[in-house]
Amino acid sequence: MTLLLDALWLIFGGGFVIALEYLVVGTLACLTVVGIPFGMQCFKIARLAAFPFGKDIRETPPAVPGGPVRLLLNVLWFVFAGLWIFLSHVGLGLASALTIIGIPFALQHLKLAILALWPFGRVADVR
Repeated sequence: MTLLLDALWLIFGGGFVIALEYLVVGTLACLTVVGIPFGMQCFKIARLAAFPFGKDIRETPPAVPGGPVRLLLNVLWFVFAGLWIFLSHVGLGLASALTIIGIPFALQHLKLAILALWPFGRVADVR
């Protein structure tokens, strides 16, 4: 069922376009040394944006080092990109929720919105 939903997501839910956008921005961000951490987060989100069904987002364990750096990177991400990406996913989610068939797609947009708001220190796990 997950494979079918992912295929429908790629075609009708906007998954292909969203994943492509994240890949392009991630590639551009990786052209600079300073942008590499942000580009890597774009690649992580692109992978989830292409195939979101059957995956959950969880926080990395607190034992993983990098807390203050992660916080700084998340704040920079939020200020320059996260808020706008979050709002676009929420808008797409609300538009998808207007139809009964689009409700599963809306839930995936909201999952991506949460990840796009504060991505450092979060990972996607297969259920």
